[in-house]
Amino acid sequence: MNRFETLDPLAFRAFELLKKTNQVLVTAESCTAGLIAATLARVPGMSTVLAGGFVVYQIESKVAWLNVSPAVIEQHGVVSSKVAQLMAEAVLRNTLHATIAISITGHLGPDAPDNLDGVAWLGFAQRNHPCCSHKLHLQTTMPDLTSTPFTDSEQRLFIRHERQQDAVSQSLSFLCKKLESLHEH
Repeated sequence: MNRFETLDPLAFRAFELLKKTNQVLVTAESCTAGLIAATLARVPGMSTVLAGGFVVYQIESKVAWLNVSPAVIEQHGVVSSKVAQLMAEAVLRNTLHATIAISITGHLGPDAPDNLDGVAWLGFAQRNHPCCSHKLHLQTTMPDLTSTPFTDSEQRLFIRHERQQDAVSQSLSFLCKKLESLHEH
């Protein structure tokens, strides 16, 4: 089963849990460029529990739209727990009818520094609760290159695509776990 086939069941699970917990979600996405919200929006009826999403792909957008401090970005790096948390808190603060937020900031590579290549951070915010973050290590499943030869640019594109899909999958799994814990309380 490829990642595309695993995303829809995760989106349906998130939808059911959002309904059960009476939550309205908003997203702030950098490296996934809106794919978390787009994947969720494939589920019929999602508009009842998905407020929308901010795509803040560039640092300047994070600063302008979410008021993430340039000093914090300079100190911690744009791909960091702190920035992910600030993104989630800000998007929730800016979306009054939402009750929870998930954010993601990461580096899909392949030209990232070694310590950031394929790394992403999720932020999760809930009204009147402390924000938390979670580190992701994004996976790439390369095909057999003897049967499918890639040019260098095709390989680079494939890596980014695979990591982006994995980021969405891991983000939705994380969201479901958070919602399950809300449902238990």
